[in-house]
Amino acid sequence: MSIFCLGVNHKTAPVEIRERLAFAEKAIPQHLEEIRDLGTVREAVVLSTCNRVEIYGAAEEPESALDQLIDYLIDHFSVEPGEVEFYRKASEEAAHHLFEVASGLDSMVLGETEIFGQIKKAYATAQTSGATSRRMNKLFQQSFTVGKLVRSSTKIQQGSTSVGSAAVDLAEKIFGRLDGCRVMIIGAGEMSRTTAQSLQSRGASSIIVSNRSYDKAVELAEELSGRAVHFDDWSNCLDQVDIVISSTAAPHTVVHKEMVEKVISSRRGHSLFLIDIAVPRDIEDDVNDLDNVYLYNIDQLTRIAAAGVERRKEQIEICRGVIGKFLEEKGIEALVDGPPKPRRSPDFPSSDSSSSQESSTGDPLPDS
Repeated sequence: MSIFCLGVNHKTAPVEIRERLAFAEKAIPQHLEEIRDLGTVREAVVLSTCNRVEIYGAAEEPESALDQLIDYLIDHFSVEPGEVEFYRKASEEAAHHLFEVASGLDSMVLGETEIFGQIKKAYATAQTSGATSRRMNKLFQQSFTVGKLVRSSTKIQQGSTSVGSAAVDLAEKIFGRLDGCRVMIIGAGEMSRTTAQSLQSRGASSIIVSNRSYDKAVELAEELSGRAVHFDDWSNCLDQVDIVISSTAAPHTVVHKEMVEKVISSRRGHSLFLIDIAVPRDIEDDVNDLDNVYLYNIDQLTRIAAAGVERRKEQIEICRGVIGKFLEEKGIEALVDGPPKPRRSPDFPSSDSSSSQESSTGDPLPDS
């Protein structure tokens, strides 16, 4: 039995491809069942985020399993044979990849915090669905240990460490300062929450929150001392804001050109900036054709993220050293058939980054 990983990410596929392969959150248990029914895949975990779509699994013949999974994705999603170049990883390579993902080293925003929680959620979904057993349980539990270790013993989290904070960096570049800026957040999930917190910490004076579940919109708005509006009414507030940041889980666009066009005249020449950090995308491309309306999608945030990568390249090698030393001492538990032999605890490098954000349970917290 060997472990494997099949996927695409922001480095290998543009958002136009990633959004077509994205798994709807509610449908993942059904997909996991269908994947295991293929016959070659014994265990599986689906990780689907704005930056990546990956399937981790265990199989007696990983190459056959990977071939079957590609056929499955082609059959179930809007892609053609040969249109997508998936990366295929097995054994140690698959494990190392997951450890780097959990550590924030493979993210668009280097050191981002959201991915850790997303991996935990993906694993919990697979476990609840009965799609994991010894291999995946060991692999993912070890990835959580490695991810926490890297963040607590390096400076990888310094600077912008989330897609949301990169979106806020973009807004700040556009406006100079965010003091007095009026903001609308469409979607009340964790990505929206961290983005709104970052906006507020940098001076945004007014925040409107809209979400399909109005109760969640009210909850987030109260937390931010903002205002909640019903999802059917958010377009009527477009003339009251300067920035719209959208991050819903909708399988299709929710912001259309005609919605924005209706309020252009009432804005009296004031520019409207829209930042779409959802995959699949929330905002139609045609919105960008309107006068004084400027649309940015998640891939365009890479310009800001790239600056952070340049500043922290040194930290990447330090983080990889931490991972390497950990594995030298502990090994990759998912590749061991019997119980792992006891080993001495390794001495990990320390740093003066004692403010690495963690909750009381040791889990990283989002940037605020």
